[in-house]
Order: sequence, then structure tokens, then C-alpha cells
Amino acid sequence: MEWLSAENVVALGTALLGIVASGVMVWYERRVPRRKRIGYRVQMDNPIGDDVRSGRANRRLGLFDEVPGMSDATLVLLRIENDGSQSIADNDYTGRELHGLTAVFTDRTIRGVSVTQPVGTDHLMDHFTPAAGLGYDTNTLRIPRVPLNRGDHFKLLVLLSGGDVGCPIRLIGGIRDGEVHPNRSATPDDKAPLFSRASRLITIMLTVCVVTLAAIVVVRDDTPPPIGCAHGTLTVTGSTAFAPVVAEVAKKYERDCEGATVVVDPHGSTAGVRELEATGLASTKGSPAVVALSDGPKPSDMPRLRENRIAMSVFAIVVNDGIRLKNLSTADVRRLYRGEITNWRQLGGPNLAVYLVSRDANSGTRQVFQRRVLKRGEIANSSVDCVHKDDPTALVIRCELDSTDQVLAQVAELPGAIGYSELTLASGAKGLHTVELDGHPPSVDAIEHGTSDYPYREIEYAYTYGQPPADSLASSFLTYLSRGNGQDVIRTHGHIPCWTPEGLKLCA
Repeated sequence: MEWLSAENVVALGTALLGIVASGVMVWYERRVPRRKRIGYRVQMDNPIGDDVRSGRANRRLGLFDEVPGMSDATLVLLRIENDGSQSIADNDYTGRELHGLTAVFTDRTIRGVSVTQPVGTDHLMDHFTPAAGLGYDTNTLRIPRVPLNRGDHFKLLVLLSGGDVGCPIRLIGGIRDGEVHPNRSATPDDKAPLFSRASRLITIMLTVCVVTLAAIVVVRDDTPPPIGCAHGTLTVTGSTAFAPVVAEVAKKYERDCEGATVVVDPHGSTAGVRELEATGLASTKGSPAVVALSDGPKPSDMPRLRENRIAMSVFAIVVNDGIRLKNLSTADVRRLYRGEITNWRQLGGPNLAVYLVSRDANSGTRQVFQRRVLKRGEIANSSVDCVHKDDPTALVIRCELDSTDQVLAQVAELPGAIGYSELTLASGAKGLHTVELDGHPPSVDAIEHGTSDYPYREIEYAYTYGQPPADSLASSFLTYLSRGNGQDVIRTHGHIPCWTPEGLKLCA
């Protein structure tokens, strides 16, 4: 039979593998969660008073009719549970206050609280004391830092007044390497749902898509479509900080696209874009097969260069390990690079002279540092070897080096040295450490999730001279780098790809 070809058998096998993988994903989601999680759900929210505006009928006897202020009372049962795969310790709560979590009952006032726990977890009760943070004020209930083993839970029975049944109830707080999230409401002691409705829909859609794809492959024409590869030789120059990414992507492209050669020859961002400009002006065949990577935008005097936004790069200030400072203010960094601070003890550090180890003028890392942190240029170079002062009138020793690797090696070797680098390379270097800026750590995750104002970061641009043809090696490689398999390499090296949902916002 014609349809029983090797390609179609592989396609059908892929479809079956996708269905099995969907089931494995569901199992993995429940059996091997990858984060610490605290879930909460409202198991009961009932009226007690005779003036509750929910419209529910109720009857009362005794205390509820005798105690003042109970005319609009409600009773809420809130269940808090560890529904992840890892235990949660008291130091996993990230809040700075004494307590760990905060429950907010919108438009209602707390009148009383009772804490209960399941059989076999009596040890949890030792944590529910005022000294541990347990308390309430108006509509806010403070919950202590209760350690919870996997599957542990406790319940809070809360008596409230002054609002409607069904008013929003929120649990606020943070868990290191995890999350606090609402679960589907359930009756008391029901187990949490096996997996969310969204997970079920995604699994069904994935299965349908895989089966549909397999059907299309079986009935389609036997002529395979092109995969977008191009042949020839391409030169990639520019940024030394981004060079490790491009070098790895180039090897993957050459392996996937036989007949293509990608030469990575970094000389610094400014040198790279000016080399591209010169090559383009000298070319008589349109856009040359050259791509220039730049840490930040090109100079304004190069209108023919066309930009492609590739990634958001994060950089870091590094100091020798002998300088035990972990945080510097932006103002202090500017004073350092103006030569106003000559000894680290002026900033509360050790009695060591300050040595400024910088990049040369072609460096995009330096330009980003000047633009994003210093807001001005650096002072003049005063040393060739970074150790001896060649200019006796200079306030501090400052030297310039050709690459990020040279800067890191010099800072690690020279006591009292400070420099700057791309974050991933700095994080793996020995003899030095990165410092926070104004209390913000150089964190890719925090920047990607919009929780940090860390300033030393910049978009990584790839420039071509004009618009290269759609079937050219330059166009194919840039697509592979920014939207294809290169995205995984970009993320592996600690950068944020621009063509992801988070990256689109950061690179806009």
C-alpha cells in the first residue's frame, strides 16, 4: 500500500508517542511537581446573622441572638494545605514580617478564630501562638510560619461580621522557589482536584493536534517542504559578551543545515557594527553575508543598518573576593568611576586601594554600563597593566582590556579590583563575586517576571546591512537564532529570548 511508507509509519508512531507523552505529563504533574506549593480553599462561607445580605434563609437560637453585633455575622472555614511534592519549612516563607501568610476577608471584620488540624499533626498547634505571629486586625488575619510536610493541612474557622457571604477571600504571601495559589472550592475534607480544568483542556488539545498532524502527514503529497536552510558562508562579528551564544548556535545551524558555514569573529560591539557598515558600503552585491551583534543600539550615524532584536542580556558589576561588600548603591558606583573613592574602607569595606578594570571603547558591555548605570562616560585610562599608575596625577588606577574574559581574570587576580561583565560569565568565575545595585540582585528570573528594577541590562541586537534576501544565509541564520532552536541556547546562557511572551515585553 502506498500510504505504508517509512515516513508515514514514523508519523503515526510519533502520534502514538505524543498520546503516551500526554498521559505521562499528567502523571508527572501530580506525582513529581517541580515547585513548593501552598494551596488554599474556602470550604464553607455561611450566614449566621439575620441581616446577612446574601438572601439565604437561616434560623438561630441562643448565643447568635444574644450577643451584640451578630446581626450580619458569617462563618468561614478556610483550609490551607501543602499540595506540592516538597516539605515547606518555616524559613521558606519569604515575607519580612514575623508571620508567614495573611488572609484578607474583603468588607468583613474578624470577630474570632479557631485553628484545627487533622489527626496525627498535633505538632502543628505549637506554631499557632501570638508570639509566632498569630493575630488579627479588622479584616486581616495573620498566620504564622507553619512548617508543612507534603500533604499536611490545617483549617481556620473564622467568625466575621459586617459583610456579605461570598465576599472575596484572599491568602497573601510568598514561598521560596514556590507559590501560594487558590484551589477549587470543595466540601470539607474533600481532596484537592487531581489536576486543573486548564490542564485537562491542554492535554486534550495536544492529543487532538498530534493526531491531526499525523493524519495530514499520511494524506499529504510526498514532496517534503523546505526547512529554511541556506548554503554558503556567513560571518558573525561584534559583541564578545554574546559570542558564546552565537558560537554554540552556529555549530547547531551547521549541523542542521549541511553546506552552511558560520564564522564567529567577535571584536566588540562598536567595532562590529562599524565593520559591517564598511563592508556594506564597499559591497556591490547588496546586503553582504555579515551579521554584527551589539550590546545595545547602534550609533545614530549608520542609517543603512537594519536591527533585529535577539535577547535581553543582563550584566553585572564584579569585585575581587577580598572586597566582602555585597551591595553598592548606584551613587557609590558613580563615585567610584569618577575617582572620588580611592579606598574601599570609604564604603565600609577593607583597607584596599580601588582598581578600576574596564573594557575598551569598542565594548558594548562598557557602553551599556555607561548608559544604564553611570549616566556618563568613564574617567581617562591611567594604567597599561592595571597595576602601576602611568599617570601620576590620576586619582585611581584605571585600565582597559579587550574582552570580558580578560576583565574577569584581572579582577579575580587583583585585590581591590572592580569591573563589569555579562552575568553568566561572571557567575561562573572564581576569585570574584557579583554585587547588587541599590538592593536589586542581577537576576535573570526576577527581570523576566517583572519583579526587579535592576538597571544594568540591555537588548542584544543583530544588525545586517539593509534587508538581506529572504533565502539568504544571513536571513535564515537570524531566524534560527531568534525564533528557532537558538532560543534554547540563548536561555541556557542566561539571556532572555526576545521572541517569547516575556521577552516581547522586555525587548519592546
